[in-house]
Amino acid sequence: MSTLRVALIGYGGAGRGIHARLVRAAGQQVVAVVTGSRSDQVAADWPDARVVPDVDALLSDLHGVDLVVVASPTGEHVAHATEALAAGAHVLVDKPLATTAQDAAALAARADGRLTVFQNRRWDPEQLALLDLLGRDELGPVHRFERRWERFRPQPQDRWKENDEDAGGLLLDLGSHLVDSAVQLFGPVRQVYAELAARTTPAVDDVFLALHHDSGVLSHLQAGGLVGAPGPRTRVLGARAAYLVTSFEGEPTPFEALDDAYEESRRPGEPVHEGWLVRGAERTPVPAPRGGHHDIYPALAEWVLGGAPAPVDPADAVATARVLDAARRSAAEDEVVRLT
Repeated sequence: MSTLRVALIGYGGAGRGIHARLVRAAGQQVVAVVTGSRSDQVAADWPDARVVPDVDALLSDLHGVDLVVVASPTGEHVAHATEALAAGAHVLVDKPLATTAQDAAALAARADGRLTVFQNRRWDPEQLALLDLLGRDELGPVHRFERRWERFRPQPQDRWKENDEDAGGLLLDLGSHLVDSAVQLFGPVRQVYAELAARTTPAVDDVFLALHHDSGVLSHLQAGGLVGAPGPRTRVLGARAAYLVTSFEGEPTPFEALDDAYEESRRPGEPVHEGWLVRGAERTPVPAPRGGHHDIYPALAEWVLGGAPAPVDPADAVATARVLDAARRSAAEDEVVRLT
């Protein structure tokens, strides 16, 4: 298959730090970048890429571009994606698709099969390992899913994500991942209860969500920037066993001692592990699955160039946005919000 030629709208933490890195890992090419202040970085990273000052300049000439990636601040996603779709491009929007379910649904409705959403956490090893365990019914019927994305940052960063009360904050940023993961695992959500707070930043930085799925599973999802003892990252409780992931992407947690002890004593031939299958005092390492974030851009190439289905259906992002809208309402009114 031909090399996927990518245009990035934005070259900050998402555009450069995530998308450009994954494009390079997949052997694909960044051919254009919209940036007003990072042209030197683009020149150093992608010497042959065209640098343009705004979205209009990019969309006026899409010759040689296969995929437009919207990696601008969240509040600009709808406008930039709408313009790119109108120009005839295939479009990948970084999550969340929009700040509200109404805007997400309107954008998805006009996409005509040319829109997908960067829910990259579907490719996390812990998520892949858990999907495999569920597929093999290792846990038995699941009654509770817990996932935490917690950090200890008493001095927060000074960025739009922390300061934009409408488009920033952890509910939209990390909550989009947490809800998408829960729905991918356990299906649609019928009711939502939420507790939200802004403790160290103008935008929400403390999130707790309780989701009741139609399947009967209860998901407890948490994200916080002022958590002195983070974790465990994931705990899934089933009738026969639990799945436990103690640490995540190097974020410090007192629970990582379980992993350290295993890795220090792991003998040649024993698998690198991705969490634990736990039955009381019995703990068995779960082998790390094949695959990861490096699979995302090859999947995008298959979609754009090979006619495969979109890696993430925009309808999934709309469903996530409805849950996040309900969470805001629940927290504001101190009530459980029913979706169905």
